[in-house]
Amino acid sequence: MKYQKSEMVYTDYKWTAKADQDNPKYIGGQDAAMLNREEGYEMLYFINSLATTWSWTNATLSSFNNLERIIRTEVPSNIRTHGGIKNWIEKQYAGKGI
Repeated sequence: MKYQKSEMVYTDYKWTAKADQDNPKYIGGQDAAMLNREEGYEMLYFINSLATTWSWTNATLSSFNNLERIIRTEVPSNIRTHGGIKNWIEKQYAGKGI
């Protein structure tokens, strides 16, 4: 299952990946890339990228919604890179599931 725009919890995203370097298709989930948590395309791509990395083959919509909520509300705002956010979530939710 891939997470879709229509399934996202928050509706206040901007959907304007401007330049190629901001377009998630070009940054490809690089660990050092910064995530703009207000940009819908970046969030959607990052959430799907994490699901692939974590082998979420049978993930439910609830799991995707919860991951989106965690990224938006729990991950400290000073953690901004893809790698940093991924590592924070893995540490906080190790063995607990999302």
